[in-house]
Amino acid sequence: MKGEQYMRDISRLGVSTLRKEAWDKVTGAAKYNCDTKTPDTLHAKMLTSTHAHAIIKLIDTSEALKAKGVQAVITGDYFSVLSGSVIEDRPPIAKDKVRYFGEPVAVVVANSEEEAMSAVKLIKVIYEPLPIVNSINEAIKPGATLIHENLGEYHCPVKDVYPQPNSNIANHVKIRKGDMNKGWSESEVIVESSFSLPQSDHLAMETRNAKVEILPNGTVIINTSSQGPFSVKEQISKLYNIPEGNIIVRVPLVGGAFGGKATIQPEFIAYLASRAVGGRKVKMANSREEDISMAPCKIGTEGSLKIGSTKDGLIKALECTYHVDCGAYADTGPNMTKAIAVNCSGPYNIENISCDAFTIYTNHTYVTSYRGFGHSALTFCMERILDKLATTIGIDPLELRMKNAIYEGCFSPTQDKITLSNTGNLGSCILKLKEAINWEEGRRVETDKGTIIAKGTACFWKTSTSPTNASSGAIITVNSDGSLNLNLGAVEIGPGMKTTMVQILAEKMRMDIDKISIYMSVDTQTTPKHWKTVASMTTFMVGNAVVKAADDLIQQLKKLGAIVLKCTPEDLEIKEQKVYLKDDLEIYISFEDLVHGYKYPGGTSIGGQMIGRGTYIMKHLTKLEKETGKGKVGASWTVGAQAVEIEYDPKKYTYRLLKAATVIDVGKLINPKTARGLIMGGMSMGLGLATREEFLYNQDGILEDTSLRTYKLMRYGENPDYIVEFIETPQIDAPFGARGIGEHGILGISAAFANAISLAAQADFNKLPISPESIWKTKTGGQYDTF
Repeated sequence: MKGEQYMRDISRLGVSTLRKEAWDKVTGAAKYNCDTKTPDTLHAKMLTSTHAHAIIKLIDTSEALKAKGVQAVITGDYFSVLSGSVIEDRPPIAKDKVRYFGEPVAVVVANSEEEAMSAVKLIKVIYEPLPIVNSINEAIKPGATLIHENLGEYHCPVKDVYPQPNSNIANHVKIRKGDMNKGWSESEVIVESSFSLPQSDHLAMETRNAKVEILPNGTVIINTSSQGPFSVKEQISKLYNIPEGNIIVRVPLVGGAFGGKATIQPEFIAYLASRAVGGRKVKMANSREEDISMAPCKIGTEGSLKIGSTKDGLIKALECTYHVDCGAYADTGPNMTKAIAVNCSGPYNIENISCDAFTIYTNHTYVTSYRGFGHSALTFCMERILDKLATTIGIDPLELRMKNAIYEGCFSPTQDKITLSNTGNLGSCILKLKEAINWEEGRRVETDKGTIIAKGTACFWKTSTSPTNASSGAIITVNSDGSLNLNLGAVEIGPGMKTTMVQILAEKMRMDIDKISIYMSVDTQTTPKHWKTVASMTTFMVGNAVVKAADDLIQQLKKLGAIVLKCTPEDLEIKEQKVYLKDDLEIYISFEDLVHGYKYPGGTSIGGQMIGRGTYIMKHLTKLEKETGKGKVGASWTVGAQAVEIEYDPKKYTYRLLKAATVIDVGKLINPKTARGLIMGGMSMGLGLATREEFLYNQDGILEDTSLRTYKLMRYGENPDYIVEFIETPQIDAPFGARGIGEHGILGISAAFANAISLAAQADFNKLPISPESIWKTKTGGQYDTF
């Protein structure tokens, strides 16, 4: 009995372990890409377009080439290629035509950043302005100006994307489930509404940057702050015809990304700049203004929804049309459009669905992945119309959501079967949320001072839309003292993911977390490949690879241990860096005596160096059928419920954020403090989008809020009290049952806020952001004399 108790050790999961990089970060010792400086580095700066849509008639670089310190000036004619992960439509540097304000037109390479900036001002460009496509409506109207006249000729690396030639439609995704005629005939109540969300910026603390050097032997060394170093390697290889083995991409700690560093942009320009100066090391780092105006942003979305239900609130039909503003180039816009379509129902059981989702080119900044990958947009639209439906019927909004919550045996919009394992328990999340925010105290309460306390809710779900062959790997090496080193291809972009992986490994190996080291940097030459650090998939994909690598190492330890201890591997167990005989815990052998081969007292050795190897690849995923959308695009969903409580002043049309709450089914909680931080950060971002963040374009398509002086953010002291609670319904094919949760705090919080302010102000708010000014205009029609 004593032996059994000893072997039943304390779990390393569910513990708020100190992050592996915490000490370096809080002491300032952590090194990011731009922190490493070498005296021979040249600097590249860009000249960007002053027009949103124009033909480039002439670029005169002669004066810039004469400027002090200038080594080279390049334009779009230099090694012209088209790039794009979904549709190859974007030149790294504009050639012949510019399609958005801030698009790179020329690049100066100089001895210093200051000299490069000065020389940029000497470049002369003559433009011939073209008509501006400044909105989705302008882009889809008959006879609209075309952003890409050659759309039908572009190569599409992704085969289930459907650009429509002679239009501004980059993709069209259809979902057809059930019988819409039957759904509408069974609907006793029908509600329709339209919604709008603007483009906005990622605003990671570290701006995008890259450094490139081409060695005399042709090796290309790229140091960057990318979320996808292996993708950088593959695309540079493909576009410039360089063997992948000649490209090394290195990524240290990354100062935030939120999806914005998943696409390739500074790497292209830094590579071309280095090539133009004979391979010398060149650094390209965006200023904050460049990072906002020139680099890709979050999608803008317009949605029109129609929903039908019985009088008691059972949803019978959903019809929705989404238009996604992907800006001047497609990038991941078509994939985000697909993500919106495949999860268009929200986490609800709706048997009859028709959804059409379009990716639309405009002369706005082009888009890329953003935390939530389109799901925050669909969730806003769906959760707002659910509140309208609840009001029309006269039912409690949470009761309506509980009545229609997805459950085991249901089918998703793409007709993928739902289980508790692959989805979690939304009902439990709703019940726990009601307790967390004291829902029963009242949704709208007037205070003694004349203000209104109001609560709004929303539910969410999200699955990834990764490539069907996305994969990840893990390698474990062992030190002579029996401690472990973990090597992963995932990038530490801020959420503490690598510490989570150490906890998973420590649990599997039944050893102290402090006895495991992990490489914080990624080097594509020595690190096992990981698809990308995106989509809340790192815990699932890399975690599974870590588990398999640990199993591999354990098998090796037991196999050699069995020879030494003269038993079978099945007779052995591991714990605390020892291999034990199950029946007699006094008989064991230490890791340090096995991991580099066992040496008998007489000097004879057996075995050899032990290395644990593990890989994981996404399984059973399919492409969507073109006409119905039937298919399986992700391994699982993560579900949850959210709420916002506000205090609204009806005399001043102002509000205060009081509380924001999330209850999420995490499957298995690995690190509570890290998980809470992720969810709170997501909620804060979502509230920023709900209350103030947006890209503002003037009538000429010029982006006007390109600095932190004009782009509005949540400020210190404006955040509410955050409440985060967890439900644990294990996902059977995930490491220890843990689900991905990196994005989910942002998903429904904007909708919950909009529902709260709509209830408080007794008005309908369907367009983000919702500011005091927009409330005043909605309530008064913009009449100043109402104050």
